[in-house]
Amino acid sequence: MALVLGTAASSAQSTAPDAPLATRQLAVVPALAGHPAPDVTASARSAYLLAYFKDETHSLHFATSADGYTFTDVNHGAPVLSGRVVADQKGIRDPHIMRGPDGDFYMSMTDLHIFAKREGLRTTDWERPEKDYGWGNNRNLILMKSHDLLHWTLAKVNVSVLFPAFAKAGNAWAPETIWNPTRKRMMVYFTTRIGNGPNFMVQSLADPAFTTLTTEPKQILHYPRPAVNTIDADITKVGDRYRMFYVAHEQPGSIRQAVSRRVDGGYVYDAQKIDPETVAAEAPNLWKRYGTSTYVLMYDVFGAKPNNMGFAETTDFKTFRNIGRFNDPGSTMKTTNFTAPKHGTVMAITPEEAERLRAYFSRK
Repeated sequence: MALVLGTAASSAQSTAPDAPLATRQLAVVPALAGHPAPDVTASARSAYLLAYFKDETHSLHFATSADGYTFTDVNHGAPVLSGRVVADQKGIRDPHIMRGPDGDFYMSMTDLHIFAKREGLRTTDWERPEKDYGWGNNRNLILMKSHDLLHWTLAKVNVSVLFPAFAKAGNAWAPETIWNPTRKRMMVYFTTRIGNGPNFMVQSLADPAFTTLTTEPKQILHYPRPAVNTIDADITKVGDRYRMFYVAHEQPGSIRQAVSRRVDGGYVYDAQKIDPETVAAEAPNLWKRYGTSTYVLMYDVFGAKPNNMGFAETTDFKTFRNIGRFNDPGSTMKTTNFTAPKHGTVMAITPEEAERLRAYFSRK
């Protein structure tokens, strides 16, 4: 079935639940009506799900953790969803996953393959000329929705077609989703640019089915130096305020924080560099340790060779304690069966949800 702009569509290449382990994938379905949330006893969301991608696969990966310190990939390090199946560019990047107030799961990704020419997927470095549209130019956001973490609808949303003001948009990168309580809709925010201009971050409201955007994107943060690229916003409500962590491409690129009392704007600039890295970092993601007042800031240390995820903890959002990178000596953060994860998200889930994912991908 062809994928239609801004609407959900199924994929003939998606893998059925009884597929062998080597090819087992999340199921892409045309609608969620036949795939309700499992009727299980409610329990605390004391486990964790890490969604990430890898440069080697340009695909989606899942890992779970019982304690927020040690993460194990549910598919033995293999993708849970192939970028070649779901993306126009045959690759995905920057997965973000969250649970909405309706209990459903919302996932968004970048439709982009930065090595597509090398891998024979296109004949040019990028979809469009770099001199006109910049490095890594792309067109689509990928939006997906699920009741059970296993069956997902799929929509590819071309912002430049939907909104005339963005007809010459050079990219649509790193989409994330958060509930807008005033508009009572899911808000999607992402990085874009006009042509080959500087990157900036915008927000738009999604339709209830999570298949398209319905409001013209508006800039969500006004950096004091507009020529500086600002990318990779991650917004979390903490108390009565919204805390945005993002990347400013100063020298080197580093994580910054901005705070607002409303989700869709009004963020106040703070010049403090947040991450403890001496090399470039991007893709911040904030999550809370279950049963504590401690928040973890995770970020992709792409300046490290090989790349790795770094972590810092905070209780006051003024001081951030470096707890190291995955599997580094002295770090409490571990992976058991995968390495070099990139640009990911950690979400609280129940132990039953973690087991359901593990069982699905371990089934022969």
